[in-house]
Amino acid sequence: MAEKKMWNGSDHYLCDQQLANAFHISRTLGMPLLIEGEPGTGKTELPLQYAKDRNLELFVYPVGSKSSVDQFVAKFDHVKYLRDSQIEVLNVQRQEKGLTKALSTSGRSTENLDDYVLLGPAAKAFSSPNSVLLIDEIDKAPREFPNDLLYALSHRKFVMPESGKIIEVSEDDMPTIVITSNREQELPTAFKGRCIYHYIDFPEPDTMLKIIEKHFPKAHKEVVDVAIEIFYHLRKLGLDRSPTTRELLNWLKYIKAFAKDEAVEKIKSLEGIGVLVKTQEDLEKVQHRLFGNSETDYGKRSNFN
Repeated sequence: MAEKKMWNGSDHYLCDQQLANAFHISRTLGMPLLIEGEPGTGKTELPLQYAKDRNLELFVYPVGSKSSVDQFVAKFDHVKYLRDSQIEVLNVQRQEKGLTKALSTSGRSTENLDDYVLLGPAAKAFSSPNSVLLIDEIDKAPREFPNDLLYALSHRKFVMPESGKIIEVSEDDMPTIVITSNREQELPTAFKGRCIYHYIDFPEPDTMLKIIEKHFPKAHKEVVDVAIEIFYHLRKLGLDRSPTTRELLNWLKYIKAFAKDEAVEKIKSLEGIGVLVKTQEDLEKVQHRLFGNSETDYGKRSNFN
């Protein structure tokens, strides 16, 4: 039976009560949890940290523009099947010639089509009780991809290609499924209807402080306070791509290599700003708003000094 105890996060993941409740409901009902929200708000980390904390088997499917259900569920290896068919014919011919050593098909038999079915993460998860399946950034997929999953989500089963073998689980044994989306495109209504939905709001500063404490429990308070102040100031500048939680953590990971006073100065001068700001237009906007029109060396002048 799937693991269904309430999970409120771990030493490395801050899970607020609303997210914990949605996650618990999805596992109790045997339904996927669809999480939307800004990039870098911890959507992907939820199943990763849950599986790690509970010591559960994890299967991950990173979705792309060419994703298909065959890749996600299972596909039939026609090339290997044809090659083995030819080997079997050759072995018959070798026997007729009195040759006793047969060519190997590595234990596969063309009479058993399941030998040629390559299981994807979905089929593996459905075959592994108490496992975790992450479908990451489903909004990047072709429109037909989520629609093609409707049958499997409704009936909790997959039909293997060519062989017709059915991999099926009960509601109680459904793997924990988390689906993430950055809302690059709207998902079909029918697909959303098969999921438990949760939207992760961007963390407020006090919540962000708790997230940072999870990752850097020994960080100096002044360093963290200054970093958070500048981070949220950058997010208010109207950048085309605002810095995310993940990028703030990466910035602090770099800064923590320095002593406290030096670290504070490096933060105030925005050293390593390329960790936070990702386009030339946004860099120019930061330069104009925080350093003036002509200054190109971020370390020389800052409104935070």
